[in-house]
Order: sequence, then structure tokens, then C-alpha cells
Amino acid sequence: MLALTPIRFEKIWGHEDWIASTHPDGRQDDFAALAGDFPLLVKIIQANDTLSVQVHPDDETAARLEGAGAVGKTECWYVLAAEPGARIVYGLQKNCTTEELRRAIHARTLEGKLNSVPVRQGDFAFIPAGSVHAIGGGVRLLEVQQNCNITYRLYDWGRPRELHEEKGLASVRHADRAPIAPLRDSFSCAYFTLQKRALRDRLSWQCERTGQLVFIVSGSGTIQAETPGHAQTLGFQQEQIFALAAGETVTLSGAGELIIISAN
Repeated sequence: MLALTPIRFEKIWGHEDWIASTHPDGRQDDFAALAGDFPLLVKIIQANDTLSVQVHPDDETAARLEGAGAVGKTECWYVLAAEPGARIVYGLQKNCTTEELRRAIHARTLEGKLNSVPVRQGDFAFIPAGSVHAIGGGVRLLEVQQNCNITYRLYDWGRPRELHEEKGLASVRHADRAPIAPLRDSFSCAYFTLQKRALRDRLSWQCERTGQLVFIVSGSGTIQAETPGHAQTLGFQQEQIFALAAGETVTLSGAGELIIISAN
């Protein structure tokens, strides 16, 4: 078991902490030694201002646009905190075509094509590759994604940063969106599974795959990882994350909520 140390990246809109990463752009060496080339990247994003309107490619498009070996970026968000009135951009307005999106970018009328929705603490959003999206100011969230750092900005609210119109538009996929709703129990897609668990005194299970992650949403207590002949016990608190090894029997004692993250 490892207690992972975040790597912080300051941004024009706030900051993001890479809390479980083997990506070359922000590599935790101890996690890489445990989990190898882990297929997921986990972040905490603090948005003090609105992020750019952006899109990530799927696996096929990433390989075509960025070269062999590039993978796409399907992700999800769990809202850790949200100021009153906080919102996210969650796809496009119904029936907006790619060409209409292009014209709106050039005319600087993109806001009218975006599906902006309110969020609050505990909400969950699935962002499959190809979805147009943005995080609004006043939102703090947990992001679980494929191990990819490809972002194409379509619009940046007048800030003087590079845009990626052609690659971004080539990546857009028009699909129905699941409603934003609290994460009650679990979520699974082709790339990852999240299980939300309540901790009331004691919770125990055996880890079956190296690289399983335990993220502490709230609360405090201790986490123990035990294998035959060896036991390790660490304290935990809110927003810490721990990486497990296959075969460890894991026991949490205390009170709070956690999310168990596994690669599929």
C-alpha cells in the first residue's frame, strides 16, 4: 500500500493536483514502481474560474491525430465542492451539428450552443471522449480519466491561449448524455469502475488487482493493508488517496466516505 503524494500544476483558472499518475508529464515514481504503466490518471481540479471549452479525442482519433500509441481520454467527474450557482458545460445543445459549432466559434457565439447545467456537491458526470465540456468557476472535483494528456481547446472566453479548432472539431462526437446526478453506489465504463462506499466504523475487502485506488471523500481514520506475515497501518484524512497491491487485505477503521477506483 502506498499513500500517494499529489503533483500540483498551477493554471490560469486555478490548479490541478495529479494524485495518481504514471504519465510522463507528471509521474509519481513510487506509484509507477508499484503499478507499472497504469492506464488511468486521477486528478483533483480546483476551478476558481471557468476552464476553456474543450474536447478530448477517442482512442482511434488520438492515434490518427497524434500518432501511433496515443490513446484517447474518456473521463468522469465527482463534485467535491461547488459554490452556489456553480455550473459545468456538459455537451452541446440538442441537434447542434459540427458545422454549426464551427460557425459559432468563428462568430464568437459559442455560448448559445453549449449545454450549461448546475452542479452541487456529490454530483457525478460521465464525459466520454468526444464530448464538448468545461468546468465552471467555483467547482472542485475529482477526475478519473484514461492516462492521456491530450486536450483540444475550442473556445477560451477571450483568454490569449492557443486554440485547436481543426483537431477539436475532428474529435467531437454527438451522443446522448446521462443526466447529472449524485453517485449513489457505483459506475462502470470500458476504462474504469468507481464504487462509492460509506465507512461506519469498519470496512474490509481483499484487493484483487495491483493499482486499485482508495480515495477518501470525507472523514478520517486508519487504513491497514495486510499480507501473510506483514501489516501496514496508516492514518487517512479527507482527499488522500492510497494505491493497493494485489493480494492485500485492506481494512479501514473510522468514519467517512470513500471511492474505490479500478481500471477495467
